[in-house]
Amino acid sequence: MSMLKILETVHLPTDYGVFSMSIISYGDDKEHIVLERTSEEMDKDIRQPPLVRIHSECMTGDIFSSHRCDCGEQLEKSLKTIGNSDNGLIFYLRQEGRGIGLLNKMKSYNLQEQGYDTIEANHMLGFETDLREYQMVADYLTLKNIKHITLITNNPEKCEALRTANIEVDRQALPTTTRSENKKYKDVKVRKLGHFGH
Repeated sequence: MSMLKILETVHLPTDYGVFSMSIISYGDDKEHIVLERTSEEMDKDIRQPPLVRIHSECMTGDIFSSHRCDCGEQLEKSLKTIGNSDNGLIFYLRQEGRGIGLLNKMKSYNLQEQGYDTIEANHMLGFETDLREYQMVADYLTLKNIKHITLITNNPEKCEALRTANIEVDRQALPTTTRSENKKYKDVKVRKLGHFGH
């Protein structure tokens, strides 16, 4: 039995288009967000698989446009792409710092200042490489009877997590700007986590 609960849904006009915004919970005290863009005029029988972005919260990147990562740019590009489509969803999951939380992410940053990479720093703090989970996304898609998606991501683990849950997944690359401040971070994602080049 799924732990997914849709708590509230509202109409949300934005600079990127008009969405419906739902707050969902998944057996914890976190308020996860789903932005959904659909065209009522489009025939469901000919509608293409929806574009989907699974985005984990990154306060420093999403709000303050930090150059230490490429999260803010990924979110903005996804909003623009899906906002220009007739059929798409953005999952904004409250999994800050690959699931370790904001305070521990700051501690990880300080270790990175000493020369450790993101994975090494998380391990030194006693955490696994990545604590994020995506079952709530699969459950939401299943609830909406969405069986085939195009996932906007460079992360193969996201694709595999949904495929394991019997969602058919095509992938759309998400290239971002490489800066001196985030080059090592991006390189580690490719070299150690198997991300597709971006």
